[in-house]
Amino acid sequence: TDLSVPVRVDDYFYYTRTFEGKQYEVNCRKKGGLEAPEEIILDENVLAEGHDYFRVGAFAVSPDHKLLAYSVDTAGSETYTLRIKNLETGQLLADKIENTYYSLEWAADNRTFFYTTLDAAKRPYKVFRHVLGEDPSNDALVHHEADEAFFVSVDKTRSRRFITIELGSNTTSEVRYIETDRPSDAFKVLAARRHEVEYDAYHHGDYFYIVTNDRAKNFKLVRTPLGATGAENWSDVIAQRDDVLLDDIDLFADHLVIYERAGGLERLRIRRFSDGDEHYVEFPEPVYTFSPRGNAQFDADKLRFNYESLVTPDSVFDYDMNARTRELKKQEEVLGGFDSSDYESERHYATAPGGARIPISMVYRKGMKPDGSNPLLLYGYGSYGATIDPGFSSARFSLIDRGVIFAIAHIRGSQTMGRSWYDDGKLLNKRNTFTDFIACGEHLIAEKYTSRERLAIMGGSAGGLLMGAVTNMRPDLFRVVVAQVPFVDVMNTMLDASIPLTVTEYEEWGNPNEKKFYDYMMTYSPYDNVAAKDYPNMLITAGLNDPRVGYWEPAKWTAKLRALKTDGNRLLLKTNMGAGHGGASGRYDYLKERAFDYAFILDVLGVDQ
Repeated sequence: TDLSVPVRVDDYFYYTRTFEGKQYEVNCRKKGGLEAPEEIILDENVLAEGHDYFRVGAFAVSPDHKLLAYSVDTAGSETYTLRIKNLETGQLLADKIENTYYSLEWAADNRTFFYTTLDAAKRPYKVFRHVLGEDPSNDALVHHEADEAFFVSVDKTRSRRFITIELGSNTTSEVRYIETDRPSDAFKVLAARRHEVEYDAYHHGDYFYIVTNDRAKNFKLVRTPLGATGAENWSDVIAQRDDVLLDDIDLFADHLVIYERAGGLERLRIRRFSDGDEHYVEFPEPVYTFSPRGNAQFDADKLRFNYESLVTPDSVFDYDMNARTRELKKQEEVLGGFDSSDYESERHYATAPGGARIPISMVYRKGMKPDGSNPLLLYGYGSYGATIDPGFSSARFSLIDRGVIFAIAHIRGSQTMGRSWYDDGKLLNKRNTFTDFIACGEHLIAEKYTSRERLAIMGGSAGGLLMGAVTNMRPDLFRVVVAQVPFVDVMNTMLDASIPLTVTEYEEWGNPNEKKFYDYMMTYSPYDNVAAKDYPNMLITAGLNDPRVGYWEPAKWTAKLRALKTDGNRLLLKTNMGAGHGGASGRYDYLKERAFDYAFILDVLGVDQ
């Protein structure tokens, strides 16, 4: 039973509750202050009754706080049905829209909103305008993205002045916008798309601020007048830096918040508009992560962020950007007598072929001796520029308290060390991702943190591709492999443009219809490289309704492994028949899935459970 930190939006405070024994959240609010009566606006447990799977997608309260637009998925297919609830009466309106995706934004009139729909390949590709009470079949189509490499979404600036349509492939983006009080206007192009130029736009006063990689490998910040938004009018605010990646920004009435990454760690910089004063926010640990959360008010002088590390539970802070002070609002409660002082976290570096130094974040229980006898779980992902930062997981300590060391390999394909770190792990450089991970495993063994007989590895989705590739390349290095919803049938999937995500993925893996990419991808595709040899103990998971990795991929891979492998080790395929890519949706069902994965690892490694 728990309560989130309330987020102020105008005169309301919004928050969620969880109750012991219940799988889903209860969304609540109070008007006027935290002492006001509680109003339940959406009880997800009630909506989930009768469904094995349930997830909320869009969740958007109208500007006057009288209506809630929300969408639900009851299969795990990431296809949502959209409904509107009158928060004054508790009744659902007649408006019902099928086949929608996650994003939705209200116009200022409280009766018009914009939403996205999916094509046959599960790609969000159209944006519609809906007016309450009208037949959805007559909704105005405001954008149709014909390029199959692009996804569409809708958003709103924190200033609430503009609604945006964000169009993006893996390497190129474009933003279109209208004013929120003019929902019938045609969307304007902020800056026309250019191949391999990415940008995100934010509004402040008379300008759009834009984070872009236009002639800036590690991204830079520019601004442009509202009346002249084309790229020819952009002027630098923060120039590109070779040793610092500009991740993102936030804009408030008097503050520019800058999120950076340097030396593999996130940094938080704050600049005041009124006088140009600037400072960095200090964090107390050598390895950590943070993320902004719940900053709905444009005129705020406090920044809310979540801070955590491998040993520090998720902690919500309000940071006063003028006084440079922080207030802890809430820290995640960890049951079972958890004490962070019982654990230690470290950062190590492995040397990859070619000399690249690969960071490894590690956590273990104090008293661990590096004598080669420790069981160790090494986790990795390494695709799409997604960085697995060293965050907290209470479930993970069920392993650590049994003597297991947990480590994250910050391999190329992520952006841990900047944009070049990503570029060096994609397309015709993809094998670097796999050899980096192998180098991390070899380093941990060489430093006697573990041994081949005690080393387990885990990854999901594109991280499952990583599991398959390294297992083919070095099956002798690992004792246990857990591959969660793994993308392993690379060639067949990428040669079939009708499968969800295929066309959009050409910029990540390459188009196998071109010989150079076909030949290269064939060198690592897990399914195509299974051979008659000994393999580690393996647990492979799938979701029947998965729109991102079809359940047949892990099934085919398992079948081929069974047919060819020459060992007597365990090989299990576990398919969730009522979920998709993210696994079980309920809080307890999710933990049961995690417990199954951990139990498999502990059992194979012979750790006392």
